[in-house]
Amino acid sequence: MVQATNATFYGTTGGGGASGDGTVFKLSVGLSPFVETEPTSGKVGTVVKILGNDLAGATSVTFFDNKQAQIELFSKTELIVTVPSGATTGPVQVVTPSGTLSSNVPFRVLP
Repeated sequence: MVQATNATFYGTTGGGGASGDGTVFKLSVGLSPFVETEPTSGKVGTVVKILGNDLAGATSVTFFDNKQAQIELFSKTELIVTVPSGATTGPVQVVTPSGTLSSNVPFRVLP
């Protein structure tokens, strides 16, 4: 089972379904959507891809300690930013028109 950035879990079964070959399912348990960084660590100046849902119109991306990163490219599901000077290890937050999303894993800033 995997969790998508919309907070829904998706999985498959090895059997069952109409032909007995398994089925795909989803499970929503009321968790909040989040963003995911790729990679999850890097030095200042590292280019980071931020994945999520409804990211179009994002107005800011901040690393821990409110170090703001400039958004270089964005779409509905992806942002590209560079780790800003002074950033430290912690969550990444993205402000969108529908609210603020936090990373599911803290971004680790390397020395």
